[in-house]
Amino acid sequence: MDIVGKRRIFLTISLVLVALSVVVLGTSGLSLGIDFTSGSTVTYQFTDEDTSAAEVTDALSDSGYPDSIVQALGDNQFFIRTDDLGVTGLDDVNTEILKLDRGARVLDTSTVGASVAEDTVQNAITAVVIAAIFVMIYIMYAFRSVPSSYKYALAAVVALIHDVVIVLGVFAILGLAISAEVNAIFIVGILTVIGYSVNDTIVIFDRIRENVTLAPGREFRSTVNISINESVTRSLGTSITTVTVILAMLLFGGVSLRDFLIVLLLGVLVGTYSSMFVAAQVLVLWERRSLLPWRKAAATNS
Repeated sequence: MDIVGKRRIFLTISLVLVALSVVVLGTSGLSLGIDFTSGSTVTYQFTDEDTSAAEVTDALSDSGYPDSIVQALGDNQFFIRTDDLGVTGLDDVNTEILKLDRGARVLDTSTVGASVAEDTVQNAITAVVIAAIFVMIYIMYAFRSVPSSYKYALAAVVALIHDVVIVLGVFAILGLAISAEVNAIFIVGILTVIGYSVNDTIVIFDRIRENVTLAPGREFRSTVNISINESVTRSLGTSITTVTVILAMLLFGGVSLRDFLIVLLLGVLVGTYSSMFVAAQVLVLWERRSLLPWRKAAATNS
């Protein structure tokens, strides 16, 4: 299968997806959780199945928090995100909730202050940047035996950025559709996506390195195409197995890990695509461009 020959199609698809993701992020943005914005969250469960989100919203308004966001989770559970409740705020909310006489009980509550939220944002950005730098250093060292190993490092980072941007774009859409929130565990998910993307890319690159060593005179485009075809079964097998486990956890693992698992699922799908159809193709484009002056010189001499 001539995958490299269809690189323009694959790269065009990627460019469109990245562009759409940037537009979505620029217009709608991500739905940030309290880890990034500060505030409080409370999860209630009611014994009365007729309890509605409107009733919970009214109770929050009566307790002095009219701008609270109420989300039904199923199983008579409601997730509430509001301003920082402080010391007595939760007691005020509980008083109004109990007036509903629906058999309410608190399942979980958490509060994050403004300074902690600001530190979380800074640490998240730092973590992603440091991860990208170490990825480049590792790949340059691992592929030091091939010419221009920095090209492999930069191609892997291009694929990494491609994956993260698309995952963020899709997650921004899910924030509007199902109220998916970006929180601290989301950053763990993004770092996991980076690790998976780089691992899958290195599998392809390692096969390219082996084939370049075995047949140094062969056209690089053909070497890359052969390498992708030799690695595709392993990459798809790993991805399908991982996706199966993530889907099982999404279906039966409950709401608390939902957003984290969605990030992992998106990362596995996009990372598998980018390792074969983005990172490897960037290498080919770079190699062909670097050979262009030599071709012109050869044509002139002939």
